Amino acid sequence: MNTPEKPSFKPVEAVVRALKVLRVVSEERQATVASIHRKTGLDKATIVRMLETLRHEGYVAKETERAQYSVTARTLLLSQGYEKSRWIAGVAEPSLARFRNTIGWPSDIAVFDVDAMVVLQTSRESGGPLSFNRRPGFRSPMLATSIGIAYLAYCTADERQHIVTQLANVDEPWNHLARDPERLDNLLEHTRKEGFAVMCDDYSDQVLAGNVWAIGVPVMHDGQLFAALNVMMLKNAVTLPEARKKILGPLRQVADEIASELAKTKG
Repeated sequence: MNTPEKPSFKPVEAVVRALKVLRVVSEERQATVASIHRKTGLDKATIVRMLETLRHEGYVAKETERAQYSVTARTLLLSQGYEKSRWIAGVAEPSLARFRNTIGWPSDIAVFDVDAMVVLQTSRESGGPLSFNRRPGFRSPMLATSIGIAYLAYCTADERQHIVTQLANVDEPWNHLARDPERLDNLLEHTRKEGFAVMCDDYSDQVLAGNVWAIGVPVMHDGQLFAALNVMMLKNAVTLPEARKKILGPLRQVADEIASELAKTKG
């Protein structure tokens, strides 16, 4: 199970309390203020305020006679992003496995989420030289990794501006490039010209002991960007010219294969 990363800002306590209440109502199916109090430790006045707020937004319904609360169908909207992730991961898995068998190096497919790329599926195997912790759910920085740079280079201009603005306002490692628009524009222009992105050397050195690097490409069909896909390799085994010659073509091919399948099964 992946441990949630430490948030960049202090959590909004009202939101935390509301989510606790909603979680208990969902678990119990017919919850009362008293049962929510027992499970959360929140005072009853706070619980009532949270329940009334959730009722106002349509996520909770109240049975007046017995003062019991249950979730509504509107809560299903909260799982749509998760279902999309499962859909992409499921479609990509067989292609990633075949690709791994063909080239001998593992890949990750990832999508943008809030401020990072989240790995949805991987073809890495336990026990190998590249079996470090990059399981589904791993959050990969946008401006230091090949999947992040590839996604940013090929997303729409509006989405790119939104992402860069958000990253520039968060003082986290690897976000400095978001505050240097000229350098960032040059990097993204170069990425589009080459058709692939390369992992930042500093990231490789600081996070992967300088032993691993990666190239990444967009997973796109008819101009629609679904995700980004990488190949991770050992530096002492594959050079950039070798990767360009032997791996880039198959990588683009599998990305196109996944994107085509996603376009066919969408909706």
